Amino acid sequence: MESYSSINFSVLGGGGEVGANCFQLAVNGCRILLDCGTHPKKDGLDCLPSFDLLDRRPDAYFVSHGHVDHCGAIPYLCKQFPSTRGFATIPSARIIDRMLHNSAVVMDMLAKERGIADYPLYDHFDVGHAMRFLEARPFSEPFTFCEGFDAQAEFIHAGHVLGSASILLRFPGHTVLYTGDISRTRQFLMGGCSRLPGKVHVDTLIIESTLGATEEETAGSYNDEVYRFAEAMRRVLHRGGTVLVPSFALGRTQEIANIIAQLQEEGELPFTPIYTVGLGRAVYEIYDKFIEYLHPHSTLRPLSRFERLGNVWDPAVVQNLLRRPSIIVATSGMMTENTPSAMLAQTMVKSSHHGIFFVGYLDPDTLGYKLLHAKPGAALQFELGAPPVNVVLEDIAQYRFSAHASRSDLAAIIDRIHPRNIIYVHGDEDALDWMRSNTGNGATSFVPAVGQTITIEA
Repeated sequence: MESYSSINFSVLGGGGEVGANCFQLAVNGCRILLDCGTHPKKDGLDCLPSFDLLDRRPDAYFVSHGHVDHCGAIPYLCKQFPSTRGFATIPSARIIDRMLHNSAVVMDMLAKERGIADYPLYDHFDVGHAMRFLEARPFSEPFTFCEGFDAQAEFIHAGHVLGSASILLRFPGHTVLYTGDISRTRQFLMGGCSRLPGKVHVDTLIIESTLGATEEETAGSYNDEVYRFAEAMRRVLHRGGTVLVPSFALGRTQEIANIIAQLQEEGELPFTPIYTVGLGRAVYEIYDKFIEYLHPHSTLRPLSRFERLGNVWDPAVVQNLLRRPSIIVATSGMMTENTPSAMLAQTMVKSSHHGIFFVGYLDPDTLGYKLLHAKPGAALQFELGAPPVNVVLEDIAQYRFSAHASRSDLAAIIDRIHPRNIIYVHGDEDALDWMRSNTGNGATSFVPAVGQTITIEA
């Protein structure tokens, strides 16, 4: 067996940023992509990875999980390079299909609302074509992926959301682990990441750095945060207000809805209605179909436990909804303009008795971040084309329910794996700087930018 210890690593997206994650590995003629996502803060062709850096069709691509910043560009890739083979875990393949069809709908809507000429980047037919060549593989079972090339891939539980995986690649003479988005925390529905198979030595680790710049609380577990969250919600409900929890459709919605239901069953919260909406409900159905992939001690309530949110673009519906106390778990998690959480907040911030509680990562450029840090009287625009709204509401807070590993957990992962090389990706500049300066234990480290290719040796 010939040994190919040298690998070229190219960043098409996700280097020095969180979004459009896409990385190419080139090993002696075999070229594969790790993830293929779109950028949540960019529109049109700008939201895509730099596919112009590809000089031929990839032999295969691997998807770590179903968030669109990791999978949203797959149909566009497959339009450029038809019949490209892809691989994902069994639950992720179902989720990716649902997320991509939703992206096609959203892009069509944005083309009409904002006049974005490039949208839609793909349609439902393109999604269907791509999905025909996306192979679903089980966890912890090695498989070959590049015809005529002696290499194996294996999906390892990453603990982030349903189906999320780290990707272990064993080339002759060089073993690579791409963490994808990873978590060590025992969440309500998900267990933490799994250890690598025994006796595996990783030469090169490609690791996310999302929370590298986020200082951790000196005390307080995930469970402690649940009861801090409960206290805040209870305060709002007792004064007759509505609680809005902006949440990502995949992962956060299912997690938070079940936490709230549990708190009601424990008597920590009154039995007010719990509402969920749209894509979050569709993904919930997939969680229900793949319940065996959740933590064995978790309890996934039936979707019927949660009421369906109405048309929040209709002011009359919103006004009627806010007449009585309730808890609403609504997309988007960062409160992008014109989404259900933004449309609800547009009315809620005009009063002082409601509460808006964020439960995930907020990019500084998003409406959610601006609202969290807004001073009373600040004017924010929640709906495109509508006038700004003055913020009266002060009960706005953020709770730590991230499904990303903390920086101390990332450091622990690195220490446990003890690779020779580390490539830090999926983080802003401060996060990447902290990771490179404070982790690694002497490993050769890289922080490549988009468009950069580096050569790594085993």
